[in-house]
Amino acid sequence: MKKRIDEFLAASPRTKRVADLSFGEGRQLSIWRNSQDEVQYNATNEHAFSLYLSGGAGTYRVDGTLRQGTPGGLCILPQGHSSQWQITDTFQFVHLYVADHILRAAFAQTHDQDARRLNIDEKTFAPPEMLEAPLRKMAMATIDGDILAADESFSEMVAALVDKPINLTGGLSRKALRDVRAWVESHMESNIKLSDLAALAGLSEFHFHRMFKTSCGMSPHNWITQLRIKRAKEILTKQPLAQVSVACGFSSQSHFTRRFKEQTGVTPGAYRRMTAS
Repeated sequence: MKKRIDEFLAASPRTKRVADLSFGEGRQLSIWRNSQDEVQYNATNEHAFSLYLSGGAGTYRVDGTLRQGTPGGLCILPQGHSSQWQITDTFQFVHLYVADHILRAAFAQTHDQDARRLNIDEKTFAPPEMLEAPLRKMAMATIDGDILAADESFSEMVAALVDKPINLTGGLSRKALRDVRAWVESHMESNIKLSDLAALAGLSEFHFHRMFKTSCGMSPHNWITQLRIKRAKEILTKQPLAQVSVACGFSSQSHFTRRFKEQTGVTPGAYRRMTAS
C-alpha cells in the first residue's frame, strides 16, 4: 500500500519532526531534522516539495547515480516516487505534502490552464529559484502555527509552477471553463445543479462531468465548493456567519463550518479572527 513520505520518515528513530502544520484539503507541512541515517521511499501517494533549511552537504541520494546534497537545495518528489538516501551529517528541511488532484486543481485555477499541463518533474538537489521564497515562508508558518500564512505561501508557490507544452485531447475548452466559472460566481447563493453547468457547455451531464474533471483536476462539486469557500473568505469580516453561509450557497451554517474547516484547516470564526488581527 502506498504511503506518505512523512510516514517513511517517522518510521526512523533518528528522524525528528521539529514542527507540523495541516492547513486544509489534506495539505501538510512538516519540518524535519535528521542525522546519521538511511531512508527509503517507496511509491509515495502524494507529491512532496522539499527545501533544505540548514545543512545538506552530508546528504546523499544513493539509488542510481550517487548525488550529494547542497545547503538550500530543492527536491521535488512526485506522486509514486521511490528513492534511497544516506545522511552522514545533521540537516534540517521543510516538506510540503499535497495530493495530485489538489495541486492540479490549484494550478488550473491560478494559471487559467488545463490541469494536465502542470509539470511536476522530479528534482534532486536543484536550485530552488522561484520556489525558494514561498517554501521558506511555509517553513516559518509551520514554526509559528500560522495557517493563513501557509495558505498564502502555497498560493505563491502554485503561481511559480510552470506548465508543459503537450497536445491535449478531451476536456473542456478554456472558454467553456470561463463561462462556467462566471455563471457559478453569479449564482453562488443558488442550489447549483450539474445540469445547469452541462447546459452551458452544450454537453450531457455525464460527458460534462468527465470532461470537467479531466481539465480541472477535480469534480464540479468539489470545484464549486472551493469557489464558495473563496467567496466566504472575502466576506467573512463583513457579515454574520449565518448570512455568509446563505450567500455562499451552503445548506446550513453547520454544513458551511464543516466544509470551511476541511478546505482551510480552521473554522470560519477562527479564520475571521486571524484576518482581523
